[in-house]
Amino acid sequence: HGITSLFAAFNIADGSVISKLHRRHRAIEFKKFLVTIDKAVPSGLDVHLVCDNYATHNTAEIKTWLGKHPRFHVHFTPTGSSWMNQVERWFGLLTDKLIRRGVHTSVKALEHDIRAWIDGWNENPKPFTWTKTADEILNSLADYLTKINPPTTET
Repeated sequence: HGITSLFAAFNIADGSVISKLHRRHRAIEFKKFLVTIDKAVPSGLDVHLVCDNYATHNTAEIKTWLGKHPRFHVHFTPTGSSWMNQVERWFGLLTDKLIRRGVHTSVKALEHDIRAWIDGWNENPKPFTWTKTADEILNSLADYLTKINPPTTET
């Protein structure tokens, strides 16, 4: 039936979400989403965006826009580290609670359901709380890396 692309910004302080649906996922749509964020966030606040390394987020057009909006600060997650971005956890909830459970006969119906789910979420938003300290996460990561890349011994 086609596709839709959801851009979402998760406010880590209160759990609210700013979102925008587009039928395409290009720099022009991402720029429109940045404008949406700019209008939604009070002008006296800085905006820290945590983004993956998708090409759409890093074009010359986006860099130019960001250069004209110095309150926006972009932080790119390393490849394979989406767990660091809390909006990805929120996307997981959306997927589990709506996308996988729903039957959508058209893109328009899917978009309607996504908007309704987001509106419901924003009526009682919930921020996510890390359950481990930064040191615990880093130690766990170091242990994992040691397991998958054991030190070699030369003879």
